[in-house]
Amino acid sequence: WCVAKPNADATSLAAALGFACGEGGADCLAIQPGGACYYPNDVTSHASYAFNSYYQRHGRNYWNCDFRNNAVVAISDPSYGGCNYP
Repeated sequence: WCVAKPNADATSLAAALGFACGEGGADCLAIQPGGACYYPNDVTSHASYAFNSYYQRHGRNYWNCDFRNNAVVAISDPSYGGCNYP
C-alpha cells in the first residue's frame, strides 16, 4: 500500500491528490461525498486513498509512491470500517 506521510504539508498533499485523481488516473470515487472512504473528510485521508489507487494501477513500484516526497509505502493494510484499500 501507498499512503500519505502523516507529517506532510496539507498544500503539497492537496496538489498531489489533484494529480493522482486527475492525470494520474487514480480511482477516486470512494473519496467523493457519499463514498465509502469519504470520512474522515481530510486531505491526508483522501490523499492516502488516491495515492494507493495510483500505486496499485501503476505497478506497485516504490517510485510510484513518492508524490514529491509526500507518500510512503506501508506494510500494513490501511483499510478501515467500510473503506477498503485495493
